[in-house]
Amino acid sequence: MDTTAAPLAGTDRKVDRLLAHYEESHRNPVNEAIHMVAIPAIMLSIVGLLFALHPWVAYAFVAASLVYYARLHVPAFLITMLVGTVLLLAAVHAMGSLVLPVSAAIFVVAWIFQFVGHKIEGKKPSFFEDIQYLWVGPLFVLSKIFQRLGIRW
Repeated sequence: MDTTAAPLAGTDRKVDRLLAHYEESHRNPVNEAIHMVAIPAIMLSIVGLLFALHPWVAYAFVAASLVYYARLHVPAFLITMLVGTVLLLAAVHAMGSLVLPVSAAIFVVAWIFQFVGHKIEGKKPSFFEDIQYLWVGPLFVLSKIFQRLGIRW
């Protein structure tokens, strides 16, 4: 039995096409490693910055993001994103009154690493051509984690 994690064989789902395109500019192992850390950090920082603006702005952002993920029709990704969202919001709440400076610092540092990764890769970030790739990035991280764990999605 094949235990390699991957999309289901024979499918041509939108999520498969998005991830395949995203992976084209994320093949270098150093760039991939950077993304595995920086993408979750950027998501945390964005939610934190929005939370500092007003908590309901952050809640609206995560709700809209979850709708995007739900529309991709991949239950494993949606369930993981739901759990991740709870953890993200808990981390933002834990920052308390430091949410703005901590989130801003994380945002700047994580993006610097992202651009260093793309310099190493020699390719521009995918979101430069389509903004939706900002939401595909977290799916890329999940897909890599699922592959390493042998989970079919």
